Amino acid sequence: MTVLNTTLKWLLQRRLPRIDAMMKQPGAVQQKVFTQLIRAGRRTEWGKKHAYKSIQTIHDFQQQVPVSSYEDLFPYIERVMKGESKVLWPSPVRWFAKSSGTTNARSKFIPVTTESLDESHFKGGKDMMALYVANNPDSRAFEGKGLSIGGSLHPNTLGTNSAVGDVSAVVMANLPSWAQYIRTPSIQVALMDEWEAKLERMAEITSQENVTSLLGTPTWGMVLIDKILALTGKANILEVWPNFEVMMHGAVNFQPYRELFQHHVFPSKAVRYQEVYNASEGFFAIQDDLTRVGEMLLMLDYGIFYEFVPLQEADQPYPKALTIDEVELDKNYALIVSTNGGLWRYKVGDTVRFTSLYPHRLKVSGRTKHFINAFGEEVIVENAETAITQACEATGAVIADYTAGPNYMSNGANGCHEWVIEFTQEPDNQQRFNQILDETLRQINSDYDAKRYNDMVLKRPRIHVVPAGTFYAWMKHRGKVGGQHKVPRLANSREYLDDILKEMMNYE
Repeated sequence: MTVLNTTLKWLLQRRLPRIDAMMKQPGAVQQKVFTQLIRAGRRTEWGKKHAYKSIQTIHDFQQQVPVSSYEDLFPYIERVMKGESKVLWPSPVRWFAKSSGTTNARSKFIPVTTESLDESHFKGGKDMMALYVANNPDSRAFEGKGLSIGGSLHPNTLGTNSAVGDVSAVVMANLPSWAQYIRTPSIQVALMDEWEAKLERMAEITSQENVTSLLGTPTWGMVLIDKILALTGKANILEVWPNFEVMMHGAVNFQPYRELFQHHVFPSKAVRYQEVYNASEGFFAIQDDLTRVGEMLLMLDYGIFYEFVPLQEADQPYPKALTIDEVELDKNYALIVSTNGGLWRYKVGDTVRFTSLYPHRLKVSGRTKHFINAFGEEVIVENAETAITQACEATGAVIADYTAGPNYMSNGANGCHEWVIEFTQEPDNQQRFNQILDETLRQINSDYDAKRYNDMVLKRPRIHVVPAGTFYAWMKHRGKVGGQHKVPRLANSREYLDDILKEMMNYE
């Protein structure tokens, strides 16, 4: 394994000059991607409908092609799923990534082409490791196994010769043999359908392996680690995996979980953490500097053309959309992508904020549909994550999961925000935790502060502390366990709040 570790590190480091060139000339790289996409799109029904043959510039594209939601594209995607060809992309589509559909109540099915697998998902995985090795040249990660937590695959019921599943499962099923060799568990176990049975089997297998890296969301990673610790009787996972080196995490903000992982799960300063921004639609960004917590380098040569829309125009079909050379620091943008998977000016549903330019690094600041604005306070996910992190740090608390929404005005009483929080370690003073959460929100969000002034519109937040396992039970009840499924952080209605509070009653 030492020879393999040395060889893979050498191969990965050969990718760094290309990444460096991309960082220095982002506009030119994106222009090349744009040109290639338009050329491919001309051979599709979508391209003919929107006159791609006449598109010569990005301005032409933005004038002729509307921004699309999943609902807008679904009639086309459904035809692709039924086996029609050259609808959205010229090459055949054999895979569909099933997303949890956090922008609406349904699951979404995102086409995954050979091009998007090779040029985005696989390339992103390689660059993730290349950048990790660049930060840690003495890494011995490839002397052990990489553990990844994936979903499952099912036949596409609308057509033949194609399958649907979490993007992680689609990627795993198509990995080359050398990549399968350095990961665990086996593909047969990784793609098991029944989630709880899969977790039990994964715990049995990986507790016997020399695991040196973990790729997955912190929430589901913690579920697996808890099972391994229960199985082995060990106090922390480093007693099971003494050579563990790095956790690659994504999908949810890691900051509220950092204390849990750094001091309880992996109690060693030698363990490193690298954030990635990958989604069903493509692999978007990678943390290139491990000292810049929460900031990720936008990867511009993965067959994805990016546009950034100011939030006030996010619901317009033809908004003012900025290219990579036009964005500004510290402004929230709705992310729009056109991809080599056949998505055209597609609203991902995320908001991003650039933290540096040249190179272009960003943070995911929230979801376009995940916010609370029931009283004009415009609280976004980034606000909530900052406030809850500050409250945890001040009170020694460790968060497991949470969600929040509005408690509306009624019978002459003012409204408030209502939170449901599950702790791994409860705060030393719950009232102080609540106070700091509220005060931090007031400090970082002037609209919230104005509504909280003298309790004139909003009272102090109402916070419910729920028993361990509540969120897991709730997600299981909703059929949303495993893989790409995430607890919705904020909602502008009581849909999630009322549902999970009912779940909490089952524990009482």
